[in-house]
Amino acid sequence: MRQKIVAGNWKMNKTLEEAQSLTSEIMGMVADEVKGAVKVVLCVPFPYLVTIKNQLGSSATIFVGAQNASQHDSGAYTGEVSVSMIKSIDVPFIIIGHSERRQYFGEDSKLLALKVDKVLAAGLTPIFCCGEPLEIRENGTHESLVKQQVEESLFHLSPEELKKTVIAYEPVWAIGTGKTASSQQAEDMHAVIRKHLASKYGNEVAQSISILYGGSVKSDNAKELFSQPNVDGGLVGGASLKSREFVEIVKSI
Repeated sequence: MRQKIVAGNWKMNKTLEEAQSLTSEIMGMVADEVKGAVKVVLCVPFPYLVTIKNQLGSSATIFVGAQNASQHDSGAYTGEVSVSMIKSIDVPFIIIGHSERRQYFGEDSKLLALKVDKVLAAGLTPIFCCGEPLEIRENGTHESLVKQQVEESLFHLSPEELKKTVIAYEPVWAIGTGKTASSQQAEDMHAVIRKHLASKYGNEVAQSISILYGGSVKSDNAKELFSQPNVDGGLVGGASLKSREFVEIVKSI
């Protein structure tokens, strides 16, 4: 059975007090209402990682994650945060290659491969993002682009390393736009990704990889999305900033 995961990407939102309040609300609701074997990951802004990690305590269901990490181990890189720093505060998940990092900060597949390597070498779990912008979807080359993204950033890994990686497919045209890929569109792309993994690593490895859907996931579409055979959870943006909405998404898996 593949691990079911719902990760909330808070992006650059919330003050510390608001973050603690949101975490408290989510913890209470998850404890009372979530019964399935699902991992919940709260990917919070860097300044709050330690506070939220401590607030979660020894929860076996809810974990904290970082939204990015540097490809460098240390040095004169003002404003950057290394994987070893994140590991030192016992944060187990790191998002790598979110479309906003690709778009606004010019992160390419070669750089993301280095970041994935750093995360895995530290014994942490990368949530590797891939996905196409609207013009690529409209011209029909979305499958080839996403396969290229996966290949260039992940296909150098050993089978054992790949098994420790989570993939998140995020159609860029559906992030923060209110548009959502239909459940069939999501399933089709997840199946393409899994088949591409199988072409390199074999079906057994490919079937073990959790592939999340990210792109305007909401409580009213989560159940249909998560019911697809190759969709193993979600990477949730705006809806993760509202405790009731986020927990309803978690309960949909």
